[in-house]
Order: sequence, then structure tokens, then C-alpha cells
Amino acid sequence: MSGGDTAIEFRDAAVEDGDASALLEAMRAEIAVIYPGIDLFAAYMPAGGPAELGPPGGAFIVGYRDGVALCCGGVKRLDAETCEIKRMYVVPQARGQGVARILLEALEDRARSLGYPVARLDTGPKQLSARHLYESAGYRPIHNFNDNPVATFFGEKCL
Repeated sequence: MSGGDTAIEFRDAAVEDGDASALLEAMRAEIAVIYPGIDLFAAYMPAGGPAELGPPGGAFIVGYRDGVALCCGGVKRLDAETCEIKRMYVVPQARGQGVARILLEALEDRARSLGYPVARLDTGPKQLSARHLYESAGYRPIHNFNDNPVATFFGEKCL
């Protein structure tokens, strides 16, 4: 997959292993700074671990450029027709290069391959660039579908 001169290779991964785990820990640390007191992986947050982001109803991918892991994200089954895109993360040094859009497209492709005609996602009030990306990619505001206590934007898109 490529966008301009940014070639990204996506590989399936397990959230608890290797590069996926390292990227998720970086995401966790960043969220803790952006939203003090919030732990992305706490029991009060919507689940997004190995059971949710793995087969048969889910998936997790890591994106590589020149062998370096620079982004990740997952697909979680909500019901037979709907999935949630979760744990999207791009390392700081790769931001502003279109990587997040390429990652979102790869996750939507994975959702389609898993048979989901609809994708949902959310983001918080301090992540305006994420909200802009989602809205520009066609996600329309919907109700709070997952009881995320931090999110203020909940979006849905027909795939």
C-alpha cells in the first residue's frame, strides 16, 4: 500500500506480541499525557485486547516502512454487521505524512474482508486531527455506541 512516496507494508499481528505491543504501550503512554488519569487499558474503557482484536471476528495490523514499525490499529466485532476500528496509532516521527489515512484505509479494507458493511470509531476532545481525519474519510457523527468515557466524537461509515 502506498500514498505518495510513503510505502507501508501491513502485517497481521497479535496485540500482545512484539512490535504491536510496543506500539500499544507508546499509545498508552501518550494517552496518559493527553488525558491525565486515563488508562486506555483500564476496565472502565471499551475492551480492545487480544480477544476483541483477533480472529475470528477481529484483526490487528502493524504498518512498516523500510522494516520499521510505525503504525498499528485493529478491527473489533460489535455485531454481525458492524465493527469498531480501535487502537489506531502512528508514531510521532511519522505523523503529518499521510500514514494515518493509509492506516485507516487498510483497517477499512480488513473490516470489509471480515464481512463488515459498517465501521464505527471514536476519538476524544483533545485529538482534533484524528476527528478531522475520520470526518474527511466519510465518518458521520452517531450516538455514543461504546460507553467510552473519554470520547466526544463517535462516527460511523458504510464500507
